[in-house]
Amino acid sequence: MKFLNKKPIDALTINERRQKIREELKKRTCRFCKSKEIYIDFKEVKRLERCLTEQGKIIPKRLTGTCAKHQRQLNLAIKRGRLLALFPFVSQVIR
Repeated sequence: MKFLNKKPIDALTINERRQKIREELKKRTCRFCKSKEIYIDFKEVKRLERCLTEQGKIIPKRLTGTCAKHQRQLNLAIKRGRLLALFPFVSQVIR
């Protein structure tokens, strides 16, 4: 246990690590805010398919970068599309 007090030469402090991580992460902007969408329509299948996984799950907003307002509208539009059989509830592979 004699190595506990020794610090490697290239070691970064906690604050330096956090700052480096913040610089690497980019703030994602909402694609619906960029296009100034007022209403997300459930009939736009191609646009909404980008927010679904292969298994039919809705991708969370931290991964897609959508804002909270548009994520709620997106969830509602996808759920409406599922009821009208535009999107699958579950993919064929899982069944």
